[in-house]
Amino acid sequence: MYDSNTTFREIENEWITMSDGCKLAAKIWLPESADEKPVPAVLEYIPYRKRDFKAIRDSKIHRYFAQNGYAAIRVDMRGSGDSEGVLEDEYLPQELNDGIEIIEWIAAQPWCTGNVGMIGISWGGFNALQIAAKDTPHLKAIITVSSSDDRYADDVHYMGGCLLTDNLSWASTMFSYNSLPPDPAIVGDKWKKMWLDRLEGSGLWLRKWLQHQRRDEYWKHASVAENYEAISCPVFAVSGWADGYSNTVFRLMENLQVPRKALVGGWGHKYPNFVGKGVGIDFLREATRWWDRWLKKIDNGVDEEPMLRLWMQDSVSPLISSCPGRWIAEKNWPSAKIENQEFYLSKGRIHLEEDEIKNEDMRIRSPLSVGLFAGKWYSYSESTDLPHDQSEEDGGALVFDTPELEEDIEILGSPEVELELESDQPIAMIALRLNDVCREGTSTRVTYGLLNLAHRDGNENPSVLEVGNTYRIWIKMNYVAQNFPAGNKIRLSISTSYWPFAWPSPEPAALTIKSKGKLILPVRPKNKEDDKLPDIGEPVLSEPIRSTLLEPAKREWTVQHNLATNEVKQQIINNDAFLRLDDINLEIGKETTEVYSYLNNNYNTVRGEVESTRSLARGDWKIETLTRTVLTSTPTHFQIRAILDAYEGDTRIFSKSWDDLIPRDMM
Repeated sequence: MYDSNTTFREIENEWITMSDGCKLAAKIWLPESADEKPVPAVLEYIPYRKRDFKAIRDSKIHRYFAQNGYAAIRVDMRGSGDSEGVLEDEYLPQELNDGIEIIEWIAAQPWCTGNVGMIGISWGGFNALQIAAKDTPHLKAIITVSSSDDRYADDVHYMGGCLLTDNLSWASTMFSYNSLPPDPAIVGDKWKKMWLDRLEGSGLWLRKWLQHQRRDEYWKHASVAENYEAISCPVFAVSGWADGYSNTVFRLMENLQVPRKALVGGWGHKYPNFVGKGVGIDFLREATRWWDRWLKKIDNGVDEEPMLRLWMQDSVSPLISSCPGRWIAEKNWPSAKIENQEFYLSKGRIHLEEDEIKNEDMRIRSPLSVGLFAGKWYSYSESTDLPHDQSEEDGGALVFDTPELEEDIEILGSPEVELELESDQPIAMIALRLNDVCREGTSTRVTYGLLNLAHRDGNENPSVLEVGNTYRIWIKMNYVAQNFPAGNKIRLSISTSYWPFAWPSPEPAALTIKSKGKLILPVRPKNKEDDKLPDIGEPVLSEPIRSTLLEPAKREWTVQHNLATNEVKQQIINNDAFLRLDDINLEIGKETTEVYSYLNNNYNTVRGEVESTRSLARGDWKIETLTRTVLTSTPTHFQIRAILDAYEGDTRIFSKSWDDLIPRDMM
C-alpha cells in the first residue's frame, strides 16, 4: 500500500500560538526519525474540522506523506474546529497572515528542515495560492487542487456576471459548519464560551456575498490573477473536467513564471485519489514526487515532464456517470498544436462555410425549466450531480447542429461563441451549452458558458442594454478536452435562463439572434506521442482511522412537476454517513436538503432553500445545530431569510434569525 515503510507517530493536537495570542489547533503526523533527521513538512490549512468531519479523509492522505518521509500538518483555521477565534468570511487578511505564521512556526521546529509545502483542495487550494503570493520564504512549493485565481469570475459565487445558486448552497454549508463547537476533550471547559462566540459572531455569509454583485475590491482581494508575478514558488495545479474550477489551471499555466505543472482528469470536486478505478489516479504518488523535487531537492525529472497532463474525454451517454477517455500531454500552454476552427450558425444548423447561410433572425425566450438537468456547478461526479440528458433541456433553447461528423474532431481549450443579438429587456442572461449528440439521440453536455449581458464589457462596470439595439458579444465556455466521434453531431444550445443552476434575470427576456454567428472550436490533432505517456496508476490511500458506520449516506436528486398547481421543484438530499469515530468515541452526523422551485413559470416565484442539521455526541454530551436559509427575489431585490438554532442535549441554547433585502445590481 505504501511507497516506503517509514514509521511515524501522530500528535492528536498541538497548539500553534499566533502573534496576537490566538491558539490554532493542529494535528501532526511525524516520521519517527524526524527528531534526529529533520524532514520537510506539508501543510493543509482549512476550516473543515480535523477532529471529526474530516478526520477519516485526513488520515488517508497525511499518513501517506508521513510514511514517505514528510511531516504532515493539518491546521484548523481560526474560528473553526478546535481553534480559538471566530471565522467571519473566506480568505480574510487574518487567515492569510495566520497561514504565514503557521509556516514560520513549522519551519522553526527541530523536526523540520525549514522547507514547507502547502496542499489543499477547494478552500485549501485557494489559500495555498494566496499565501504563495505573499512573502513566505519557507514556502517552497504548493499543490493547489480545485481552486481559483479569480474569486469573482471563477468561483462558486458568480459566473459570467450571473449569480450561481451554488452561492446559496455553499454559504449554507459554511453556515452549518460555523455553528459547531470545539471538542471539550481538546479545549476543556471553555468549549461552550467558544461555541457561543462562534454562534453570535460568524454571521450570515450569503448576505456579504450578495452585497458584492460585481467584481469590486472585495473579490479582487486574494485573487492571485491580480498579480501572477507575486507567486515565486513552484505550483502544481490540479482539477477535474466535472468540477467548476478547471479554467484556473490553464490560466496559471499561461501566466505564472515559476516551475509549474498541470493535471486535469475525468473527475469532479475531489482529490484524484478519492475517485474510483478507471478515472482516479495514484495522486499521492504524484504529489510525493512533486514534494521530493522541490522540498527534498531530488532531481527526479518532474520539472522536465510535459507541463500539462490531461484526460481527453470520449463520447459517453449522459445516462451513466463513467468518463472514458485517454491521457494526453502538452509541453507548454498555450499549445502551438491547437488551431481555432470557425463554424457559422444559421437556423438550426452549424456550417463550415459562411456563404451557405441565409440571413434569418432567431428569437428565443426560454422557460425556467431549462437548467433543471444541468447538475451542480462544482460536481463531485456523483451519479446525482452530473448533467443529465440535454435533450430534456433543448426544447426551451435555440439549437444548432452540425451534420453527422465524417471523422473524429478533438478539442482542447475554451470554445467561444460570437453573436449579434437584441434584447427586449435591459437586463438579460444567455446560457450556452456545447453538446455531443449520438446517433440514438441522447445529448451529453461537454462544456457551457453563462453571461449576464449587462456584463458584456467586463465584470467591474456593468451597464444595462438598450432595448432594440444590436450588440456583438463574445462568450467563452469552460475549458475542456473532448473527442466528438465520427457519426455524432456537435450541438450548440442557446437559452435565456438556466435555472436553478443560475438565478434568472429580473424579468423574462427575449433575445433575437442574428444569423452568421460563430462557434470557434480549439481543435487539437491526435498525437502518437500521447500513447507513450507513463502510467500514473490507480488510487492508493493510507489506512484510515477506525470508525463504525451507524447509518449509510443518502444522495438523491429529483425533479417534480405538479401539473395541478404548475409548481416545479428540484430537490437534493445530501446526507453524509452517520459515523462513530472509534478512537475518540465521537458520533458525527450531517443531513442537508436543498429545494429549488418556481410556480407558473413566474420569475417572481423562484425560490432556493437549504436546510442542514449537524450533530456531535459522546456519552452525555450531545450537540445539534439546525440552519435554514431561504433566498427569493423580486425584480429589484434579493431577499434572504435564515435561522440558526443550537441545542445542547434537549435544550436550545442559541437562536438567531435574519431577514434581509439586498438591491439587485443589474443582476
